[in-house]
Amino acid sequence: MKKHFLKTGMAALVALAVLQSCKKDGAPQNNNSNNNGSDSGNGEIIAPNNPDIAATQGFFLDGWQPKTFAAPVSSNTVTKPAAGAVVVTVEVSQVITKVSKNLFGNNTNPFMGQYVDQPVLMQQLTDLSPNILRFPGGSLSDIYFWNGSNKAPDDAPAQLPDNAGAYKDADYWYGNNTAEWTFTLDNYYKVLQQTNSTGLITVNYGYARYGTSDKPAETAAHLAADWVRYDNGRTKYWEIGNENYGNWEAGYRINPAANKDGQPAILNGAIYGIHFKIFADSMRKAAAEVGNTGIKIGMVTTEADEKGNTSTIIQNWNSNAMATSGTSPDFYVVHNYYTPYMQNSTPEVILATPPNVTLDMMNWVKTSLQKAGLPQKPVALDEWNIFSTGSKQMVSNVAGVHAVMTLGELIKNQYSMASRWDLANSWDNGNDHGLFSNKNDEPGAPAWNARPAFYYMYFFQKYFGDRMVNSSVTGSPEIFSYGSSFQSGQAGVVLVNRGSLDRNVTVSIKNFSAGSKYYYYTLNGGTDNAPFSRKVFVNGTGPAAESGGPVTYKTIAANTAAIAGGIIVTVPARGSVFLVAEGK
Repeated sequence: MKKHFLKTGMAALVALAVLQSCKKDGAPQNNNSNNNGSDSGNGEIIAPNNPDIAATQGFFLDGWQPKTFAAPVSSNTVTKPAAGAVVVTVEVSQVITKVSKNLFGNNTNPFMGQYVDQPVLMQQLTDLSPNILRFPGGSLSDIYFWNGSNKAPDDAPAQLPDNAGAYKDADYWYGNNTAEWTFTLDNYYKVLQQTNSTGLITVNYGYARYGTSDKPAETAAHLAADWVRYDNGRTKYWEIGNENYGNWEAGYRINPAANKDGQPAILNGAIYGIHFKIFADSMRKAAAEVGNTGIKIGMVTTEADEKGNTSTIIQNWNSNAMATSGTSPDFYVVHNYYTPYMQNSTPEVILATPPNVTLDMMNWVKTSLQKAGLPQKPVALDEWNIFSTGSKQMVSNVAGVHAVMTLGELIKNQYSMASRWDLANSWDNGNDHGLFSNKNDEPGAPAWNARPAFYYMYFFQKYFGDRMVNSSVTGSPEIFSYGSSFQSGQAGVVLVNRGSLDRNVTVSIKNFSAGSKYYYYTLNGGTDNAPFSRKVFVNGTGPAAESGGPVTYKTIAANTAAIAGGIIVTVPARGSVFLVAEGK
Protein backbone atom coordinates (compact mmCIF):
# COMPACT_ATOMS: atom_id res chain seq x y z
CA MET A 1 0.00 0.00 0.00
CA LYS A 2 1.00 3.64 -0.28
CA LYS A 3 3.42 4.15 2.51
CA HIS A 4 3.04 6.80 5.17
CA PHE A 5 5.25 9.62 3.97
CA LEU A 6 4.87 13.29 2.86
CA LYS A 7 7.74 -15.88 8.46
CA THR A 8 12.18 -53.43 21.12
CA GLY A 9 15.41 -53.75 19.16
CA MET A 10 14.08 -52.06 16.07
CA ALA A 11 12.65 -49.22 18.14
CA ALA A 12 16.02 -48.73 19.80
CA LEU A 13 17.74 -48.56 16.43
CA VAL A 14 15.24 -45.98 15.20
CA ALA A 15 15.72 -43.89 18.33
CA LEU A 16 19.50 -44.11 17.95
CA ALA A 17 19.27 -43.02 14.32
CA VAL A 18 17.19 -40.00 15.28
CA LEU A 19 19.65 -39.04 18.00
CA GLN A 20 22.62 -39.40 15.65
CA SER A 21 20.84 -37.31 13.04
CA CYS A 22 20.32 -34.59 15.61
CA LYS A 23 23.97 -34.69 16.59
CA LYS A 24 25.11 -34.35 13.00
CA ASP A 25 22.93 -31.30 12.48
CA GLY A 26 23.87 -29.51 15.66
CA ALA A 27 20.69 -30.27 17.63
CA PRO A 28 20.96 -29.68 21.38
CA GLN A 29 22.04 -32.75 23.27
CA ASN A 30 20.23 -33.80 26.43
CA ASN A 31 21.35 -36.43 28.88
CA ASN A 32 18.92 -38.74 30.65
CA SER A 33 18.97 -37.08 34.04
CA ASN A 34 15.81 -35.80 35.65
CA ASN A 35 15.70 -32.37 37.24
CA ASN A 36 12.69 -30.72 38.82
CA GLY A 37 10.08 -32.36 36.67
CA SER A 38 11.66 -31.24 33.41
CA ASP A 39 11.79 -34.70 31.84
CA SER A 40 9.23 -36.68 29.83
CA GLY A 41 7.46 -37.90 32.95
CA ASN A 42 9.14 -41.33 33.20
CA GLY A 43 12.68 -40.30 34.08
CA GLU A 44 13.93 -40.42 30.48
CA ILE A 45 14.51 -37.45 28.24
CA ILE A 46 13.42 -37.87 24.64
CA ALA A 47 15.89 -36.55 22.08
CA PRO A 48 14.56 -33.77 19.86
CA ASN A 49 13.43 -34.51 16.35
CA ASN A 50 15.14 -32.88 13.38
CA PRO A 51 12.52 -31.75 10.84
CA ASP A 52 13.43 -30.97 7.24
CA ILE A 53 13.56 -27.41 6.01
CA ALA A 54 10.09 -26.56 4.72
CA ALA A 55 9.64 -25.66 1.05
CA THR A 56 8.24 -22.32 2.21
CA GLN A 57 11.64 -21.59 3.82
CA GLY A 58 14.04 -23.13 1.31
CA PHE A 59 17.32 -21.40 0.47
CA PHE A 60 16.68 -18.59 2.98
CA LEU A 61 17.94 -21.05 5.59
CA ASP A 62 21.13 -21.81 3.70
CA GLY A 63 24.01 -21.22 6.05
CA TRP A 64 21.79 -21.61 9.12
CA GLN A 65 23.88 -21.69 12.26
CA PRO A 66 23.11 -23.10 15.71
CA LYS A 67 22.90 -20.53 18.46
CA THR A 68 24.78 -20.20 21.73
CA PHE A 69 23.00 -18.37 24.51
CA ALA A 70 25.01 -15.68 26.24
CA ALA A 71 24.02 -15.38 29.89
CA PRO A 72 23.33 -11.82 31.05
CA VAL A 73 26.34 -9.94 32.38
CA SER A 74 24.35 -8.90 35.44
CA SER A 75 21.22 -10.25 37.09
CA ASN A 76 18.99 -9.61 40.08
CA THR A 77 17.55 -12.48 42.09
CA VAL A 78 13.82 -11.89 42.42
CA THR A 79 11.05 -13.48 44.47
CA LYS A 80 8.80 -15.72 42.46
CA PRO A 81 5.12 -14.79 42.33
CA ALA A 82 2.50 -17.25 43.55
CA ALA A 83 1.45 -19.87 41.01
CA GLY A 84 -1.78 -19.11 39.23
CA ALA A 85 -4.14 -20.95 36.93
CA VAL A 86 -2.07 -20.40 33.78
CA VAL A 87 0.43 -23.11 32.79
CA VAL A 88 2.67 -23.05 29.75
CA THR A 89 4.22 -26.35 28.67
CA VAL A 90 7.33 -26.23 26.51
CA GLU A 91 8.14 -29.55 24.80
CA VAL A 92 11.82 -29.45 23.87
CA SER A 93 11.68 -32.82 22.10
CA GLN A 94 9.13 -31.53 19.58
CA VAL A 95 11.00 -29.24 17.20
CA ILE A 96 8.75 -27.31 14.83
CA THR A 97 11.43 -25.68 12.70
CA LYS A 98 14.84 -24.14 12.62
CA VAL A 99 14.71 -20.39 13.09
CA SER A 100 15.66 -18.28 10.09
CA LYS A 101 17.72 -15.23 11.02
CA ASN A 102 16.11 -13.57 8.01
CA LEU A 103 12.79 -13.16 9.82
CA PHE A 104 13.98 -10.16 11.85
CA GLY A 105 14.46 -7.77 8.93
CA ASN A 106 13.33 -4.24 8.34
CA ASN A 107 12.85 -1.71 5.55
CA THR A 108 15.03 1.28 4.93
CA ASN A 109 13.98 3.94 2.45
CA PRO A 110 15.14 7.04 0.52
CA PHE A 111 13.32 9.57 2.72
CA MET A 112 15.26 8.88 5.93
CA GLY A 113 18.09 11.19 4.90
CA GLN A 114 21.78 10.26 4.65
CA TYR A 115 21.62 8.52 8.01
CA VAL A 116 24.80 6.48 7.69
CA ASP A 117 26.53 9.32 9.57
CA GLN A 118 24.05 9.25 12.49
CA PRO A 119 25.88 7.31 15.27
CA VAL A 120 22.89 6.91 17.60
CA LEU A 121 20.73 5.35 14.91
CA MET A 122 23.53 3.23 13.48
CA GLN A 123 24.39 1.80 16.91
CA GLN A 124 20.75 0.94 17.65
CA LEU A 125 20.38 -0.64 14.23
CA THR A 126 23.53 -2.70 14.77
CA ASP A 127 22.26 -3.79 18.20
CA LEU A 128 18.92 -4.78 16.68
CA SER A 129 20.70 -6.98 14.14
CA PRO A 130 17.90 -7.10 11.56
CA ASN A 131 20.03 -9.28 9.24
CA ILE A 132 17.89 -8.20 6.26
CA LEU A 133 17.40 -4.59 5.12
CA ARG A 134 15.11 -4.03 2.15
CA PHE A 135 15.53 -1.02 -0.19
CA PRO A 136 14.36 1.34 -1.70
CA GLY A 137 10.75 0.69 -0.70
CA GLY A 138 7.83 0.55 -0.81
CA SER A 139 5.84 2.22 -3.54
CA LEU A 140 8.86 4.40 -4.29
CA SER A 141 10.47 1.36 -5.88
CA ASP A 142 8.26 1.74 -8.94
CA ILE A 143 9.37 5.35 -9.53
CA TYR A 144 13.02 4.84 -8.50
CA PHE A 145 15.91 5.17 -10.93
CA TRP A 146 18.92 3.71 -9.16
CA ASN A 147 21.55 5.27 -11.46
CA GLY A 148 20.06 8.76 -11.75
CA SER A 149 20.90 11.97 -9.92
CA ASN A 150 18.04 14.34 -10.64
CA LYS A 151 16.75 13.49 -14.11
CA ALA A 152 14.70 10.54 -15.28
CA PRO A 153 15.35 8.74 -18.57
CA ASP A 154 13.92 10.49 -21.61
CA ASP A 155 11.29 7.78 -22.05
CA ALA A 156 9.90 8.23 -18.52
CA PRO A 157 6.93 10.65 -18.70
CA ALA A 158 6.95 13.76 -16.56
CA GLN A 159 3.42 12.96 -15.43
CA LEU A 160 1.74 9.64 -14.66
CA PRO A 161 -1.97 8.82 -14.37
CA ASP A 162 -3.35 7.86 -10.98
CA ASN A 163 -5.88 5.05 -10.55
CA ALA A 164 -8.71 7.32 -11.74
CA GLY A 165 -6.82 8.54 -14.78
CA ALA A 166 -5.89 12.00 -13.49
CA TYR A 167 -2.35 13.01 -14.46
CA LYS A 168 0.06 14.13 -11.73
CA ASP A 169 3.77 14.87 -11.53
CA ALA A 170 5.71 11.61 -11.48
CA ASP A 171 8.00 12.75 -8.63
CA TYR A 172 10.71 10.23 -9.46
CA TRP A 173 13.42 9.28 -6.95
CA TYR A 174 17.09 8.76 -7.73
CA GLY A 175 19.85 6.56 -6.36
CA ASN A 176 22.61 9.15 -6.80
CA ASN A 177 20.83 12.12 -5.24
CA THR A 178 23.22 13.34 -2.53
CA ALA A 179 20.83 15.86 -0.98
CA GLU A 180 20.63 15.71 2.81
CA TRP A 181 16.92 14.79 2.86
CA THR A 182 17.31 11.61 0.80
CA PHE A 183 19.49 8.50 0.83
CA THR A 184 21.93 7.37 -1.83
CA LEU A 185 22.29 3.82 -3.04
CA ASP A 186 25.95 3.80 -2.07
CA ASN A 187 25.04 4.78 1.48
CA TYR A 188 22.60 1.86 1.53
CA TYR A 189 25.50 -0.46 0.77
CA LYS A 190 27.52 1.18 3.55
CA VAL A 191 24.70 0.61 6.05
CA LEU A 192 24.53 -3.06 5.06
CA GLN A 193 28.25 -3.44 5.69
CA GLN A 194 28.29 -1.54 8.98
CA THR A 195 25.30 -3.41 10.44
CA ASN A 196 26.34 -6.84 9.06
CA SER A 197 23.06 -7.04 7.16
CA THR A 198 22.05 -8.68 3.90
CA GLY A 199 20.37 -6.66 1.19
CA LEU A 200 16.98 -7.19 -0.41
CA ILE A 201 16.57 -4.91 -3.42
CA THR A 202 13.28 -4.08 -5.12
CA VAL A 203 13.75 -3.06 -8.76
CA ASN A 204 11.53 -0.64 -10.67
CA TYR A 205 8.82 -2.66 -12.41
CA GLY A 206 6.49 0.30 -13.01
CA TYR A 207 8.89 1.61 -15.67
CA ALA A 208 8.04 -1.47 -17.77
CA ARG A 209 4.51 -0.09 -17.93
CA TYR A 210 4.81 3.70 -18.20
CA GLY A 211 8.04 3.82 -20.23
CA THR A 212 7.52 5.11 -23.78
CA SER A 213 10.40 3.34 -25.57
CA ASP A 214 9.70 0.83 -28.32
CA LYS A 215 10.13 -2.05 -25.87
CA PRO A 216 9.44 -0.68 -22.36
CA ALA A 217 9.57 -4.04 -20.58
CA GLU A 218 12.96 -4.86 -22.08
CA THR A 219 14.21 -1.34 -21.32
CA ALA A 220 13.13 -1.58 -17.67
CA ALA A 221 14.60 -5.08 -17.40
CA HIS A 222 17.91 -3.79 -18.80
CA LEU A 223 17.93 -1.04 -16.15
CA ALA A 224 17.40 -3.69 -13.46
CA ALA A 225 20.15 -5.86 -14.95
CA ASP A 226 22.54 -2.92 -14.91
CA TRP A 227 21.82 -2.55 -11.19
CA VAL A 228 22.75 -6.22 -10.73
CA ARG A 229 26.00 -5.53 -12.54
CA TYR A 230 26.72 -2.46 -10.41
CA ASP A 231 25.88 -4.46 -7.30
CA ASN A 232 28.66 -6.82 -8.37
CA GLY A 233 27.67 -9.78 -6.24
CA ARG A 234 26.94 -7.88 -3.04
CA THR A 235 23.24 -8.81 -3.01
CA LYS A 236 21.62 -12.22 -3.27
CA TYR A 237 17.94 -11.35 -2.85
CA TRP A 238 16.00 -9.26 -5.37
CA GLU A 239 12.35 -8.72 -6.21
CA ILE A 240 10.56 -7.27 -9.20
CA GLY A 241 8.18 -4.48 -8.32
CA ASN A 242 6.18 -3.59 -5.23
CA GLU A 243 2.47 -4.33 -4.68
CA ASN A 244 1.83 -4.07 -8.42
CA TYR A 245 -1.57 -5.70 -7.97
CA GLY A 246 -2.78 -2.48 -6.30
CA ASN A 247 -4.33 0.57 -7.96
CA TRP A 248 -2.13 2.88 -5.85
CA GLU A 249 1.05 1.72 -7.58
CA ALA A 250 2.83 3.52 -10.43
CA GLY A 251 2.20 1.49 -13.58
CA TYR A 252 -1.24 0.25 -12.51
CA ARG A 253 -2.69 2.59 -15.11
CA ILE A 254 -0.80 3.92 -18.13
CA ASN A 255 -1.59 6.03 -21.15
CA PRO A 256 -2.05 3.39 -23.88
CA ALA A 257 -1.65 6.02 -26.59
CA ALA A 258 1.93 6.59 -25.42
CA ASN A 259 2.72 2.88 -25.07
CA LYS A 260 4.48 1.24 -28.03
CA ASP A 261 4.16 -2.48 -27.33
CA GLY A 262 0.40 -2.87 -27.05
CA GLN A 263 -0.07 -2.88 -23.30
CA PRO A 264 -3.57 -2.13 -21.96
CA ALA A 265 -4.38 0.87 -19.81
CA ILE A 266 -4.86 -1.25 -16.70
CA LEU A 267 -2.29 -3.81 -15.60
CA ASN A 268 -3.23 -7.46 -15.07
CA GLY A 269 -1.46 -10.42 -13.52
CA ALA A 270 -0.78 -12.14 -16.84
CA ILE A 271 1.19 -9.16 -18.15
CA TYR A 272 3.16 -8.89 -14.92
CA GLY A 273 4.03 -12.59 -15.15
CA ILE A 274 5.28 -12.22 -18.71
CA HIS A 275 7.31 -9.18 -17.74
CA PHE A 276 8.65 -10.99 -14.69
CA LYS A 277 10.32 -13.57 -16.93
CA ILE A 278 11.86 -10.82 -19.07
CA PHE A 279 13.27 -9.12 -15.98
CA ALA A 280 14.45 -12.35 -14.37
CA ASP A 281 16.24 -13.53 -17.52
CA SER A 282 18.07 -10.22 -17.90
CA MET A 283 18.99 -10.01 -14.22
CA ARG A 284 20.26 -13.61 -14.06
CA LYS A 285 22.39 -13.06 -17.15
CA ALA A 286 23.85 -9.94 -15.56
CA ALA A 287 24.49 -11.79 -12.31
CA ALA A 288 26.36 -14.53 -14.16
CA GLU A 289 28.54 -11.89 -15.80
CA VAL A 290 29.74 -10.66 -12.39
CA GLY A 291 29.98 -14.15 -10.88
CA ASN A 292 26.89 -13.90 -8.67
CA THR A 293 25.32 -17.17 -9.75
CA GLY A 294 23.30 -17.49 -6.53
CA ILE A 295 20.97 -14.56 -7.20
CA LYS A 296 17.35 -15.19 -6.08
CA ILE A 297 14.42 -13.22 -7.50
CA GLY A 298 11.00 -12.83 -5.90
CA MET A 299 7.60 -12.27 -7.48
CA VAL A 300 4.85 -10.01 -6.15
CA THR A 301 1.77 -11.93 -4.96
CA THR A 302 -1.35 -10.98 -3.07
CA GLU A 303 -1.72 -11.97 0.58
CA ALA A 304 -5.41 -12.94 0.38
CA ASP A 305 -8.07 -13.83 -2.17
CA GLU A 306 -8.43 -10.83 -4.46
CA LYS A 307 -12.20 -11.28 -4.50
CA GLY A 308 -12.20 -9.91 -0.98
CA ASN A 309 -11.13 -6.51 -2.34
CA THR A 310 -12.71 -5.65 -5.66
CA SER A 311 -12.21 -1.90 -5.37
CA THR A 312 -8.41 -1.59 -5.30
CA ILE A 313 -6.90 -5.02 -6.05
CA ILE A 314 -6.49 -6.48 -9.53
CA GLN A 315 -8.67 -9.56 -9.67
CA ASN A 316 -7.16 -13.03 -10.28
CA TRP A 317 -3.68 -11.56 -9.84
CA ASN A 318 -2.06 -14.66 -8.38
CA SER A 319 -3.58 -17.16 -10.80
CA ASN A 320 -2.79 -15.08 -13.88
CA ALA A 321 0.70 -14.03 -12.79
CA MET A 322 1.63 -17.58 -11.81
CA ALA A 323 0.31 -18.95 -15.11
CA THR A 324 2.58 -16.73 -17.21
CA SER A 325 5.64 -16.60 -14.96
CA GLY A 326 5.68 -20.39 -14.51
CA THR A 327 8.67 -21.65 -12.56
CA SER A 328 10.74 -18.51 -13.13
CA PRO A 329 10.30 -16.99 -9.62
CA ASP A 330 12.66 -18.19 -6.92
CA PHE A 331 10.35 -17.02 -4.15
CA TYR A 332 7.02 -15.30 -3.61
CA VAL A 333 6.54 -11.96 -1.88
CA VAL A 334 3.58 -10.90 0.26
CA HIS A 335 2.82 -7.78 2.31
CA ASN A 336 0.42 -7.43 5.21
CA TYR A 337 -0.57 -4.66 7.60
CA TYR A 338 -2.72 -7.02 9.67
CA THR A 339 -5.32 -4.65 11.14
CA PRO A 340 -8.36 -3.02 9.50
CA TYR A 341 -7.21 -0.22 7.17
CA MET A 342 -7.01 3.22 8.80
CA GLN A 343 -9.39 2.39 11.65
CA ASN A 344 -9.02 3.51 15.26
CA SER A 345 -8.69 -0.10 16.41
CA THR A 346 -8.58 -1.18 20.05
CA PRO A 347 -5.76 -3.29 21.56
CA GLU A 348 -8.11 -6.27 21.48
CA VAL A 349 -8.60 -5.93 17.72
CA ILE A 350 -4.90 -5.37 17.03
CA LEU A 351 -3.60 -8.24 19.16
CA ALA A 352 -6.16 -10.69 17.76
CA THR A 353 -4.66 -10.47 14.27
CA PRO A 354 -1.22 -12.19 14.26
CA PRO A 355 -2.25 -15.87 14.61
CA ASN A 356 -5.02 -16.08 12.01
CA VAL A 357 -3.72 -13.51 9.54
CA THR A 358 -0.24 -15.08 9.41
CA LEU A 359 -1.67 -18.59 8.90
CA ASP A 360 -4.27 -17.52 6.35
CA MET A 361 -1.72 -15.61 4.31
CA MET A 362 0.59 -18.62 4.03
CA ASN A 363 -2.34 -20.88 3.15
CA TRP A 364 -3.44 -18.48 0.41
CA VAL A 365 -0.03 -18.52 -1.30
CA LYS A 366 0.15 -22.32 -0.99
CA THR A 367 -3.33 -22.68 -2.46
CA SER A 368 -2.53 -20.29 -5.31
CA LEU A 369 0.52 -22.32 -6.27
CA GLN A 370 -1.35 -25.61 -6.00
CA LYS A 371 -4.11 -24.34 -8.27
CA ALA A 372 -1.49 -23.12 -10.74
CA GLY A 373 0.17 -26.56 -10.70
CA LEU A 374 3.46 -25.05 -9.56
CA PRO A 375 5.90 -26.30 -6.93
CA GLN A 376 6.00 -24.66 -3.52
CA LYS A 377 8.84 -22.18 -3.10
CA PRO A 378 9.87 -19.85 -0.26
CA VAL A 379 7.37 -17.26 0.94
CA ALA A 380 8.71 -13.90 2.13
CA LEU A 381 6.75 -11.26 4.05
CA ASP A 382 8.89 -8.26 3.26
CA GLU A 383 6.49 -5.61 4.55
CA TRP A 384 4.42 -5.91 7.72
CA ASN A 385 3.11 -3.66 10.43
CA ILE A 386 -0.30 -2.44 11.64
CA PHE A 387 -2.56 0.10 9.91
CA SER A 388 -4.44 1.32 13.00
CA THR A 389 -4.62 5.09 13.32
CA GLY A 390 -6.07 7.82 15.48
CA SER A 391 -4.68 6.91 18.93
CA LYS A 392 -0.94 6.65 18.24
CA GLN A 393 -1.24 2.87 17.90
CA MET A 394 1.67 2.53 15.49
CA VAL A 395 4.21 4.03 17.92
CA SER A 396 2.80 2.36 21.03
CA ASN A 397 3.67 -0.44 23.39
CA VAL A 398 0.79 -2.41 21.85
CA ALA A 399 2.58 -2.27 18.50
CA GLY A 400 5.57 -3.85 20.26
CA VAL A 401 3.45 -6.69 21.63
CA HIS A 402 1.96 -7.16 18.17
CA ALA A 403 5.51 -7.41 16.77
CA VAL A 404 6.36 -10.19 19.23
CA MET A 405 3.29 -12.19 18.28
CA THR A 406 3.93 -11.65 14.58
CA LEU A 407 7.53 -12.88 14.85
CA GLY A 408 6.38 -15.95 16.75
CA GLU A 409 3.68 -16.76 14.23
CA LEU A 410 6.03 -16.21 11.28
CA ILE A 411 8.46 -18.75 12.72
CA LYS A 412 5.66 -21.20 13.54
CA ASN A 413 4.24 -20.97 10.01
CA GLN A 414 7.68 -21.39 8.45
CA TYR A 415 8.08 -18.19 6.49
CA SER A 416 11.45 -17.76 4.84
CA MET A 417 12.06 -14.07 5.45
CA ALA A 418 10.29 -11.03 6.88
CA SER A 419 10.99 -7.30 7.00
CA ARG A 420 8.95 -4.89 9.07
CA TRP A 421 7.94 -1.55 7.55
CA ASP A 422 9.99 0.56 8.32
CA LEU A 423 13.01 2.06 10.11
CA ALA A 424 11.84 5.67 10.04
CA ASN A 425 8.93 7.50 8.51
CA SER A 426 7.02 10.65 9.47
CA TRP A 427 5.42 11.49 12.83
CA ASP A 428 1.93 12.59 11.70
CA ASN A 429 0.66 12.74 15.28
CA GLY A 430 1.69 9.16 15.97
CA ASN A 431 0.35 7.59 12.78
CA ASP A 432 3.93 6.59 12.06
CA HIS A 433 5.19 3.17 11.05
CA GLY A 434 8.79 4.05 11.92
CA LEU A 435 10.69 1.89 14.36
CA PHE A 436 12.62 5.06 15.12
CA SER A 437 11.62 8.69 15.06
CA ASN A 438 12.88 10.47 11.97
CA LYS A 439 15.53 12.81 13.36
CA ASN A 440 13.71 15.39 15.49
CA ASP A 441 10.15 15.11 14.20
CA GLU A 442 8.59 13.45 17.30
CA PRO A 443 7.52 15.87 20.06
CA GLY A 444 9.31 15.27 23.36
CA ALA A 445 11.72 12.74 21.93
CA PRO A 446 15.41 12.92 20.94
CA ALA A 447 16.60 12.34 17.39
CA TRP A 448 16.27 8.74 16.21
CA ASN A 449 14.33 7.79 19.33
CA ALA A 450 13.63 4.04 19.40
CA ARG A 451 9.91 3.22 19.68
CA PRO A 452 8.62 0.39 21.93
CA ALA A 453 8.62 -2.17 19.08
CA PHE A 454 12.41 -1.84 18.88
CA TYR A 455 12.82 -3.16 22.44
CA TYR A 456 10.40 -6.03 21.95
CA MET A 457 12.15 -7.11 18.74
CA TYR A 458 15.59 -6.72 20.32
CA PHE A 459 14.81 -8.98 23.28
CA PHE A 460 12.92 -11.48 21.13
CA GLN A 461 15.97 -12.17 19.00
CA LYS A 462 18.33 -12.21 21.99
CA TYR A 463 16.19 -14.63 23.98
CA PHE A 464 14.86 -16.90 21.23
CA GLY A 465 16.86 -19.98 20.32
CA ASP A 466 17.89 -21.53 17.03
CA ARG A 467 14.89 -23.91 16.97
CA MET A 468 11.26 -23.30 17.71
CA VAL A 469 9.77 -26.09 19.81
CA ASN A 470 6.18 -26.89 20.59
CA SER A 471 4.55 -25.00 23.44
CA SER A 472 0.98 -24.84 24.72
CA VAL A 473 -1.07 -22.80 27.17
CA THR A 474 -3.81 -23.77 29.58
CA GLY A 475 -5.73 -21.48 31.88
CA SER A 476 -6.10 -18.32 29.78
CA PRO A 477 -6.88 -17.46 26.15
CA GLU A 478 -4.97 -14.19 26.59
CA ILE A 479 -1.55 -15.82 27.09
CA PHE A 480 0.47 -16.88 24.06
CA SER A 481 3.73 -18.81 24.16
CA TYR A 482 6.57 -19.39 21.70
CA GLY A 483 9.08 -22.02 22.85
CA SER A 484 12.66 -22.48 21.67
CA SER A 485 15.87 -24.34 22.33
CA PHE A 486 19.52 -23.42 21.98
CA GLN A 487 22.36 -25.53 20.65
CA SER A 488 24.27 -24.57 23.80
CA GLY A 489 21.76 -26.49 25.92
CA GLN A 490 19.27 -23.92 27.21
CA ALA A 491 15.53 -23.81 26.63
CA GLY A 492 13.38 -20.73 26.50
CA VAL A 493 9.94 -19.30 25.97
CA VAL A 494 8.55 -15.95 24.92
CA LEU A 495 5.30 -15.20 26.72
CA VAL A 496 2.74 -12.65 25.57
CA ASN A 497 -0.21 -11.33 27.53
CA ARG A 498 -2.64 -9.64 25.18
CA GLY A 499 -5.20 -9.08 27.95
CA SER A 500 -5.78 -6.13 30.26
CA LEU A 501 -4.87 -7.96 33.51
CA ASP A 502 -1.50 -9.21 34.79
CA ARG A 503 -1.20 -13.02 34.82
CA ASN A 504 1.04 -15.31 36.85
CA VAL A 505 2.30 -18.07 34.58
CA THR A 506 3.97 -21.37 35.50
CA VAL A 507 6.34 -22.68 32.84
CA SER A 508 6.89 -26.45 32.60
CA ILE A 509 9.74 -27.49 30.30
CA LYS A 510 9.54 -31.13 29.23
CA ASN A 511 12.34 -33.38 27.98
CA PHE A 512 14.93 -30.92 29.20
CA SER A 513 17.84 -31.45 31.54
CA ALA A 514 17.46 -28.31 33.62
CA GLY A 515 20.22 -26.40 35.32
CA SER A 516 19.82 -24.20 38.36
CA LYS A 517 18.53 -20.82 37.16
CA TYR A 518 16.23 -19.13 34.75
CA TYR A 519 16.69 -15.60 33.45
CA TYR A 520 14.06 -13.27 32.09
CA TYR A 521 13.21 -9.77 30.99
CA THR A 522 9.75 -8.29 31.41
CA LEU A 523 8.54 -5.58 29.01
CA ASN A 524 5.38 -3.55 29.44
CA GLY A 525 3.92 -0.13 28.70
CA GLY A 526 3.28 2.85 30.94
CA THR A 527 0.18 4.75 32.01
CA ASP A 528 0.44 7.53 29.42
CA ASN A 529 -1.92 7.73 26.43
CA ALA A 530 -3.87 4.71 27.71
CA PRO A 531 -4.30 2.13 26.35
CA PHE A 532 -1.60 2.98 23.81
CA SER A 533 1.38 3.98 25.92
CA ARG A 534 4.23 5.47 23.94
CA LYS A 535 6.64 4.06 26.54
CA VAL A 536 8.09 0.66 27.29
CA PHE A 537 9.67 -0.45 30.57
CA VAL A 538 12.34 -3.16 30.68
CA ASN A 539 12.43 -4.87 34.08
CA GLY A 540 10.95 -1.68 35.48
CA THR A 541 13.36 0.73 33.80
CA GLY A 542 11.72 3.20 31.46
CA PRO A 543 12.68 6.06 29.16
CA ALA A 544 13.96 9.45 30.16
CA ALA A 545 11.95 11.03 27.33
CA GLU A 546 8.21 11.16 26.75
CA SER A 547 8.32 8.03 24.62
CA GLY A 548 10.39 4.97 23.77
CA GLY A 549 12.38 2.91 26.23
CA PRO A 550 15.56 2.93 28.32
CA VAL A 551 18.74 3.82 26.48
CA THR A 552 20.54 1.38 28.80
CA TYR A 553 18.69 -1.62 27.33
CA LYS A 554 21.93 -3.57 26.73
CA THR A 555 23.09 -3.37 30.35
CA ILE A 556 19.85 -3.71 32.33
CA ALA A 557 20.17 -6.61 34.77
CA ALA A 558 18.09 -9.68 34.01
CA ASN A 559 15.67 -11.05 36.57
CA THR A 560 16.69 -14.49 37.81
CA ALA A 561 15.30 -17.18 40.10
CA ALA A 562 15.98 -20.83 40.93
CA ILE A 563 14.40 -23.47 38.72
CA ALA A 564 13.92 -25.62 41.80
CA GLY A 565 10.34 -25.23 42.93
CA GLY A 566 9.13 -24.26 39.49
CA ILE A 567 9.50 -21.56 36.88
CA ILE A 568 6.92 -18.88 37.66
CA VAL A 569 6.72 -15.34 36.27
CA THR A 570 4.22 -12.52 36.06
CA VAL A 571 3.35 -11.54 32.51
CA PRO A 572 2.05 -7.97 32.67
CA ALA A 573 -1.06 -6.79 30.90
CA ARG A 574 -0.28 -6.15 27.25
CA GLY A 575 3.32 -7.05 27.82
CA SER A 576 5.83 -9.83 27.27
CA VAL A 577 8.34 -11.96 29.14
CA PHE A 578 11.49 -13.24 27.41
CA LEU A 579 12.77 -16.24 29.41
CA VAL A 580 15.66 -18.67 29.13
CA ALA A 581 16.29 -21.59 31.51
CA GLU A 582 19.78 -22.93 32.08
CA GLY A 583 20.55 -26.47 31.00
CA LYS A 584 23.00 -28.87 32.58
